[in-house]
Amino acid sequence: MLESDAVGGQAGTSSMIRNYLGFPRGISGMRLTSRARTQALRFGAVIRTGWPVERLEPGIDGDLHTVHTESEALRARTVLIASGVSYRRLGVDSLEQLVGHGVHYGAAMASAPEMEGQDVVVVGGGNSAGQAAVHLARFARSVTIVVRRPGLGETMSQYLITEIEANPRIEVQGGTRVVDGGAEEGELSWVELEEIATGQRRHQEVGGLVLLLGAAPHCDWLPAAVCRDERGFVLTGRDVPADHWLQDVPPAQLSTAVPGVLCAGDVRAGSMKRVASATGEGAAAVSLIHEHISAAPEQA
Repeated sequence: MLESDAVGGQAGTSSMIRNYLGFPRGISGMRLTSRARTQALRFGAVIRTGWPVERLEPGIDGDLHTVHTESEALRARTVLIASGVSYRRLGVDSLEQLVGHGVHYGAAMASAPEMEGQDVVVVGGGNSAGQAAVHLARFARSVTIVVRRPGLGETMSQYLITEIEANPRIEVQGGTRVVDGGAEEGELSWVELEEIATGQRRHQEVGGLVLLLGAAPHCDWLPAAVCRDERGFVLTGRDVPADHWLQDVPPAQLSTAVPGVLCAGDVRAGSMKRVASATGEGAAAVSLIHEHISAAPEQA
């Protein structure tokens, strides 16, 4: 396992993960990923941290793949891409300290029931923000969508805008940004909103802040043979363009366009961007790896 920074990546930076099986009171990302690292080592994994991958050289006609780092090259029959994403941050220190305590980056599916009866703010103007707002409105007392642009028309699909306008629990605050926030008893309790044009600020009591500012997969080290979507996320399974299928058969769900190169977790196009789902994809990839190795001829 090669890790450019610290084992656990985005999950390891979360102050509290509440939706992971087996931890009903939640667990910090650091503790969870530390336990995962210890478990992997006991199973015989070799983990090299501080080893960013510079490029992947796919094997030709069944040859071994080569993973190039700054100091050496590693050859393997299979490569699992699980490099995650980096979410764009809000940049407000007082709120960054409350991530996992009422402040959430990414999709709001799992955290929505926690916000039942609360007033919630969603920051972002893309489709993911609109979908999150509609979903949150099933639980929250009110949902306020905060966007820097005057409205949602430039960045969101019309069907979502129509649904949002028809929902009495959802309000859109255009030309606005979140500039501060605070907590009571360790949980987010208020945010401060600023009108960009006038600089006027107002205090708003909230029980949740969902930030959907976009995510970057940082996959420039992958070759063109590993197909990606327009945002750079890795395509797998039937999402791989048909002209890259072998004998008109699509790759397996977690397999890329290159045989023996698989992908799991947030970096995969269409993934759920949750710790539990990423773990499940990693486990599912193991059986695909075994199938590929057993079908491949022995190589030095």
